Amino acid sequence: MSFSPRKTALTPGSGAPKPRSKGTPDNPLAAELTRSLGPRKVLSNPSERRNYRYDAIQFGATPLAVVLPENTADVVTAVRAARAAGVPVVGRGAASGLSGGAAPALPGLVLSFTRMTRLEVFPQRREARAQAGVVTLSVTEAARPHGLIYPPDPASFRTSTIGGNLGENAGGPLCFKYGVTGDYVKGLQFVDADGDVYELTRDAYDLAGLLIGSEGTLGLITEATLRLTPPPKYTRTLLASFAEVGECAEAVSRAIATGAVPAKLEFMDAACTNAVEDYLALGLPRDAGAVLLVDTDGDDLETVEEERALVEAACREAGGTVRRAATDAEAAALWQARRSVSPALGRIRPQRMNEDIVVPRSALPEVVREIRALGDASGLPVVQFGHIGDGNLHPNILFDPRRESSEAVHDLAHRIALVAIRHGGVLSGEHGIGTMKRPFMREAVDPVTLAALWDVKRALDPAGRLNPGKILPDEDVEAHAHP
Repeated sequence: MSFSPRKTALTPGSGAPKPRSKGTPDNPLAAELTRSLGPRKVLSNPSERRNYRYDAIQFGATPLAVVLPENTADVVTAVRAARAAGVPVVGRGAASGLSGGAAPALPGLVLSFTRMTRLEVFPQRREARAQAGVVTLSVTEAARPHGLIYPPDPASFRTSTIGGNLGENAGGPLCFKYGVTGDYVKGLQFVDADGDVYELTRDAYDLAGLLIGSEGTLGLITEATLRLTPPPKYTRTLLASFAEVGECAEAVSRAIATGAVPAKLEFMDAACTNAVEDYLALGLPRDAGAVLLVDTDGDDLETVEEERALVEAACREAGGTVRRAATDAEAAALWQARRSVSPALGRIRPQRMNEDIVVPRSALPEVVREIRALGDASGLPVVQFGHIGDGNLHPNILFDPRRESSEAVHDLAHRIALVAIRHGGVLSGEHGIGTMKRPFMREAVDPVTLAALWDVKRALDPAGRLNPGKILPDEDVEAHAHP
């Protein structure tokens, strides 16, 4: 395993003249960063800084300064300046996160990685090397001419960045068969809280695996070596309709029990389906209680067809009706429907709280029915969709803060989280804990394990400067002390 900080090679050169600071006397951090990096890489005006206090679901504190690094050396300089000033550091990609992870909990430094977009493909090794700001889809677009793809495909893959995907360990519709972001990482470069640079591989102690999904609380990932794969030769798509969401979940359990391993198993409930139809009119069945979208794929056509037949039989046994996509265009329209859920829901209410629970597949029918009942009893619009083949559900609570109280929304989110915990599930499959699910962590994780997680946090970030206020609840010294 390679784990040696490079402390000098990435220090900016001293020969170039440094521009005069445009920072104001009451913002010494911005002034220092402008002196070190130049005004083009630093945002110090309040109107500019306010644009970096949010992610897709939550607003946070306005940063004292924003740095737009172009390489790892810029990150080192910025982190060391923040350390000297004693302020926290928050990494930010495309701000498409859904748990508040990139919204600063405290005023400090935000590092926006959108200019770090260097991408290299090494087809002989089936690898790509990507800086943190590379857009997810760009990796497959660069690899495709070489007969390769990058399988992780979160719904935001056209805008989200590799760094953000790594921070949340993002999944996507292909996760059931092909895995999530962390399954395609061969190595990482990251900058720690002191501004030292490390190159990690996945052997021995898998520190790279520890950073993946840590939401920037243990280190700032600046580059990654990613595994590429050849695309399957054949893909077949079907749409199954059910009277209610529990039947849909039962069909998934039946299909998987037969040994089928579809590439994609995605579901949408009636509210979700009708929202998409109102938005795009793609021909989805409005009278269905739930729909299931399925892809089977592989390099052997007979096997692909056999697997689709297994899924079809499971759907019919659970009470569903099945429609095969007859053309590639029809299949593309069905998957466009699934990827259009978020904008479609935005037309119903201006805001939403997006849950991200994962439960055992055997518990899926009961869980989706319980969540449906909670939504009905609350009076708040609740829609369900997600990567049901992986047990990863996205119940969304839709609300208008002018009409519905935030207390009611958070209470319902808490009740949904408790459903997952009660059935042996976890709080997050790919969106992270951030601030949204942080209040539920004491119920989801036992005190001994929380203490161990705090030990890891202190080991890698002793001063607590990296994205504070995220994931872990405030430490209870008495309850969490080791014997």
